Amino acid sequence: MTTKKPTGKKKDSDSLKKEIKKLKQDLKEKDDKLLRSIADFQNYQKRMEKELQICEEETKKKYLSELLDLNELLKKAYNDNNPKEGLKLMLNNIENFFEKEKIKPIKCKGEKFNHNFHHAVTTIEKDDCEDEIIIEEVKKGYMINDKLLRPSQVIVAKNKEK
Repeated sequence: MTTKKPTGKKKDSDSLKKEIKKLKQDLKEKDDKLLRSIADFQNYQKRMEKELQICEEETKKKYLSELLDLNELLKKAYNDNNPKEGLKLMLNNIENFFEKEKIKPIKCKGEKFNHNFHHAVTTIEKDDCEDEIIIEEVKKGYMINDKLLRPSQVIVAKNKEK
């Protein structure tokens, strides 16, 4: 008589079922974690959008308030018998605002042309000048801090060829 040896299929099947159950539980936990992370990120995005909107509104209010002040000064100057005083006050107000915001004009005339800060409107041939020297500023350019706000529009000298 031959005796059958237990193959352990029942044991293997039970351990596989346990492992599958554990893997399903792990997958469910990771899925929940992922969904929470996505929700957290979406909430973060909404908060950042709201903060950006508030920041933009505050910036707008700040600059529009300055414009309102300038508008009132301009109206006073217009209605004044001596508008020059009102205009002088308004110019001082604008220059103070520029100084406060760290806006400075770009020095041009007599300087060498630099395409990073200047926009050449035209060139003029001259005998008594070096090439690429700015001889006239058409429109003033400005820097804000160390960044270009608006390039200067300039006329550049070109030495006449002999």
